[in-house]
Amino acid sequence: MSQVLGAHGRCLCGGIRYTVRDELREVVNCHCERCKRFTGHHMATTSAKLEGISVEDEDALLIWFFPVPEAGYGSCSRCGSSLFWLSSAAAARRAVCAVTLDPPTGLRTVQAWWVSQPSDYHARPDLPELETE
Repeated sequence: MSQVLGAHGRCLCGGIRYTVRDELREVVNCHCERCKRFTGHHMATTSAKLEGISVEDEDALLIWFFPVPEAGYGSCSRCGSSLFWLSSAAAARRAVCAVTLDPPTGLRTVQAWWVSQPSDYHARPDLPELETE
């Protein structure tokens, strides 16, 4: 777990801004089909306790898409930025697309998930990998 506290982030257009008041987990890359389609590449996320994340005007622009009941993807309805991910398996936490955090983040990538589903062009660095099916 990283010691990053008080991080801020936003979408591309700036219509959605958020603050993380909790510790952020190190970054994990996910290569599953849903995450790739949501972000346009693999998804690199950190996460924090749900109550430690506040989103300004959350109801105004943040939209959620649930392709399956146990997983939801949050994005900006104006610019389309991929921002958040929720899972019923980790209901007390919200994943945050790491690239939407204002730098410096102080985070590092520590693992890759669903490596059995990478895009054919993607070369992965030396990270611990999970053959999640």
